[in-house]
Amino acid sequence: MKIEIWSDIVCPFCYIGKRRLEKALANFAHADAVEIEWRSFELDPETQPKPGVSLYQLLAAKYGNTEAWARQMSANMTQMAAAEGLAFDFDRAVHANTLHAHRLVHLAARHGKQDAAKERFFQAYLEEGQDLNDAATLARLATELGLPAAEVEQVLQSDEFAQEVRHDEYQARQIGVRGVPYFVFDDKYAVSGAQPTELFQEVLEKVWAESRPRPVQLAGADGAACGLDGSNC
Repeated sequence: MKIEIWSDIVCPFCYIGKRRLEKALANFAHADAVEIEWRSFELDPETQPKPGVSLYQLLAAKYGNTEAWARQMSANMTQMAAAEGLAFDFDRAVHANTLHAHRLVHLAARHGKQDAAKERFFQAYLEEGQDLNDAATLARLATELGLPAAEVEQVLQSDEFAQEVRHDEYQARQIGVRGVPYFVFDDKYAVSGAQPTELFQEVLEKVWAESRPRPVQLAGADGAACGLDGSNC
């Protein structure tokens, strides 16, 4: 089974959704047969760093509301995240353009470390207040994962993997993604948003069962056969 996930690193619901899916997979008997592929999605591709401006101020300006409202919304999000074992810290969050981080996630995929890269960047932004606009910070985080330093530098000093990021976003538009996280199971079923773990469990079981249908018995009655207990043999 393949699960493709469109997400952005600065999206708190994306990190929460990741945890809820992981909890569902922990209780899924066939988790070893599940492949996860992260797809890039920039919520605001044109955003630029705004030094000295808090995330609360940015949210208030974006939605035409007060900074107090933005703080309350963030507190609610923090509480939701805590229920999943995450420790969001919006007081320290540094507003970021995520293109370069997405490109490094594609590099990580080449080395079989895509999920680990996604996890590390989520943690860095949402819990640690690290500046993902800063190339040195991105390079340090990537090499912490074991990615080759020379390849990391090459990516950061070029536009390598930018086309892959744009292709992911093009695919998102083609399938009608309007927000993230967005999960696609075996190109057949989609789940939008950080849904409860129970829903992910239901979808996993449904997709697995449908991909491996049981044979339909055509005869109207059972014919002569050996029983499981060795009877009739």
